[in-house]
Amino acid sequence: MIQVCSRRMFLGIACAALAPAAKGEEIIDIHQHTDYSGRTDEQLIAHQRTMGVTKTVLLPAGSRYGLAAGCGGNDSVLAIAKAHPKQYVFFANELPDIPETKQVIEKYLKLGAIGIGEQKFHVECDSKYMQGIAEIARDHKVPVLMHFQHETYNLGYERFHKMLEKYPTVNFIGHAQTFWGNIDKNHVQSVMYPKGPVTPGGITDRLLSDYANMYGDLSAGSGLNALRRDEEHARGFLKRHQSKLLYGSDCSDSEGAGAKCSGSQQLETVRRLSPDAGATRKMFYSNSAKLFKIT
Repeated sequence: MIQVCSRRMFLGIACAALAPAAKGEEIIDIHQHTDYSGRTDEQLIAHQRTMGVTKTVLLPAGSRYGLAAGCGGNDSVLAIAKAHPKQYVFFANELPDIPETKQVIEKYLKLGAIGIGEQKFHVECDSKYMQGIAEIARDHKVPVLMHFQHETYNLGYERFHKMLEKYPTVNFIGHAQTFWGNIDKNHVQSVMYPKGPVTPGGITDRLLSDYANMYGDLSAGSGLNALRRDEEHARGFLKRHQSKLLYGSDCSDSEGAGAKCSGSQQLETVRRLSPDAGATRKMFYSNSAKLFKIT
């Protein structure tokens, strides 16, 4: 069925997408990168300011690969957080399957990192390597943010419940195509950006419901697609999981608004589909502030 959008509705949605954060609104963005596809530090800072973000979590790459987008490593995120301590905090990261993993991650945790990630590497999600990451997180009482992408990063998502059960005191944050595709019970794993109606009860829906230590990162085109592909389902999903979802942008543009900026589009989409202002504040601020101990 084709839905006809009235001129008033169209203008309302368009204006909401372009509008900055409301005066006094606090927004924690849990997913941004330095040197993202060549973006400068100055452009990153301007981008976050334009979106109305009040606190940004910077996620470094490991010592190789650059998270497939040329992103900066641990020293780059530490530098921005030191220069702008009120606006920026940072995670620590390293490849999970090299001898230096524990030493590197613990070095930056001791320097003030508040989490581990973005873990975006070609390993099984429940492998001994990812168990090693979980054990570091457990010992330092910090969360782990993971990029799930079928046959590419953190493989075997259907087995991830085993990690949640083995490490009940470690909070895991799911992100990316396979995490968000699996809100649908009938998801085809090879499809990265599925379209059309969602059948509730997918792996992600169940993990968020059944495990206290599973959270969802709303960022990127995958998170945006998950809400916009079936907005009726999205309204129920946001209501159901409002205490487990965290706003993130993960966009590499320099504008901070408009069609190229998935982060600003996600702000608009969550505001529009959220059940109420209280739920919106949870997803934009309170959930992240509690999880990351941000004051």
